[in-house]
Amino acid sequence: MSDGTARWIGRPLRRREDPKFLQGKARYVDDLVVPNMTHLVVVRSTAAHAIIRQIKSDAARAMPGVLTVLTTREIAGRLRPVVPNPVEGAQVAPAPHPILAGDRVRYVGEPVAAVLATSHAAAEDAAQAIEIDYEHLPAVVDVAGSLAARATLHDHIADNVLVRWRRSHGDVEGAFARAAQIVRQQFHIPRLAAAPIETRGALAVYDAGSDLLTVWCSSQDPHRPLAQLSHVLSRPDDRIRVIVPDVGGGFGSKGGAPPEVAVAAWLAMETGRPVKWIEDRRENIAASYQGRGIEADVALAVDAEGKITGLRARVVADLGAYLYSATPLVPVTTSMLLTGTYAIPAASVEMLGVATNKVPTGPYRGAGRPEAAYLIEQMVDLSAHALQIDPVELRRRNLITSNQFPYRNPLGFTYDSGNYARALDRACELIEYERWRQEQRTRARGGHLIGVGVTLYVERAGSQLWESAAVSVSPNGRVTAKLGSTPSGQGHETTFAQIAADVLQINPDAVTVVQGDSAVVPRGVGTFGSRSTTIGGSALLTALERVKAKANRVAGALLEAPAADIVWSDGRIHVRGAPDRALTFTEVAAAAYQPAKLPADVEMGLDAQAVFRLPGPVFPFGAYAAVVD
Repeated sequence: MSDGTARWIGRPLRRREDPKFLQGKARYVDDLVVPNMTHLVVVRSTAAHAIIRQIKSDAARAMPGVLTVLTTREIAGRLRPVVPNPVEGAQVAPAPHPILAGDRVRYVGEPVAAVLATSHAAAEDAAQAIEIDYEHLPAVVDVAGSLAARATLHDHIADNVLVRWRRSHGDVEGAFARAAQIVRQQFHIPRLAAAPIETRGALAVYDAGSDLLTVWCSSQDPHRPLAQLSHVLSRPDDRIRVIVPDVGGGFGSKGGAPPEVAVAAWLAMETGRPVKWIEDRRENIAASYQGRGIEADVALAVDAEGKITGLRARVVADLGAYLYSATPLVPVTTSMLLTGTYAIPAASVEMLGVATNKVPTGPYRGAGRPEAAYLIEQMVDLSAHALQIDPVELRRRNLITSNQFPYRNPLGFTYDSGNYARALDRACELIEYERWRQEQRTRARGGHLIGVGVTLYVERAGSQLWESAAVSVSPNGRVTAKLGSTPSGQGHETTFAQIAADVLQINPDAVTVVQGDSAVVPRGVGTFGSRSTTIGGSALLTALERVKAKANRVAGALLEAPAADIVWSDGRIHVRGAPDRALTFTEVAAAAYQPAKLPADVEMGLDAQAVFRLPGPVFPFGAYAAVVD
């Protein structure tokens, strides 16, 4: 990190960002008020599957304070839906989420119309006055009904399969033919709602003079909403500014710009007035995309020594009525991680993502990785029971060993590093595994039940493989770090200040961290998939090292020594071997802005920008152990 002795990383500091939240001084989207502001309320489908015969909105349009009522007719040809992201190896059907429903609704909560009014109350009253005549159609609410085509959700997708993925490696058939034991189980992982403390929302303001659309958005970063709004509005991204203020949680559900934000942005440009959209809790549960929703049939082939020789699985994901941009990625990630931490030589997995009359799914709290861990770890426990082998012992016999890394699993991921056995052993040490197993057996004779559980996991992190950062130092030695990553509760401000303090040997209080404004921070990717410190922090580190290298040249000029001879020690900058004549970081920063003190080939100022790239995702791992009495 640095050749000095200061070490801020790893210290348990009080989080710098917390006081404003604890004191009620945070500013969320709904706290923002601008002159002439209008309010948007969305009318949502009450039918799971139906043809829209008629939308009666005349009464709503005539109500006091109502400025306009939108249906798909008004925006046809003017707003484009966001298409799903491609996923390597997957066939993805064209079924993007519409901005507003067309001639058919496909889930309860789907946006059908929108009301813009001078107050939120007026918009809500008008929304309730809109009458929608539905011709109800058969609905499918589970994957079995979808695969049986009890109802077809999209005319161009007769079998209701929105995403297909399949991969096979090794002699799977031979492994099962030779197996001493075949263990098979079916699993249901239910859907769930993210339910962040702050619901979704946005405030859109259009400045006709500069032709700039500014959107404050409760999001996990400004970059994805910016790209999506540019596409939806057919507008250059340099004419859009996305600002993410304080965010009350995301958990994956705020990974982009939902259709309602696009409507608010378009109306701001059309009317010339600011437009605010804030959903209520009922809307958030009904219409914000959900997570999980997996049906899986998994089988393991195990030999007489307890070695797992093959895995076969069929994963069916309930994707909901449409595909958001990241919807296909989640079940593919589950499928590719199904062999977990184990050296299983042969595996075959088929994944089908099917349409149902439910709100679409998307990334939530691990985005496919927890599902995979649940499935394979349950299967290992079932195998241990079938073979009457201790579950920890069976795991030890099958773990990928440390000398096998980098390890390519049979489903396509290359694990960069790991020591799974050590994690397992440490977990067992911490709970005194052997003692509790004996206690379990002893008490069971008296009818007293104790549960002892152990599990391992490996997950993919660092998605999208790059991030950016910029660092600037003022003449008084204060550091500003601008990052593409954006917080929604993770503690970025503290973490990134620690990194800067360590490299430049200053106090974290001298570091200002700036995030969440597309017009201020460098172009980046954002916060999801456990990537902020891994990639965003590495980008910051790279930029800081460049600043430090320039500071060495400035210090060298002041101390009349080559930059290579400059060393940093305990916050002092001096020539190697001559610590008595030293400069402070503030003195070097001040000199960087005085041309007379700089070498002719050194530009004035102390700043740098960097992009960090990974060759592939990283694969963190760990072990859990629990005793339940």
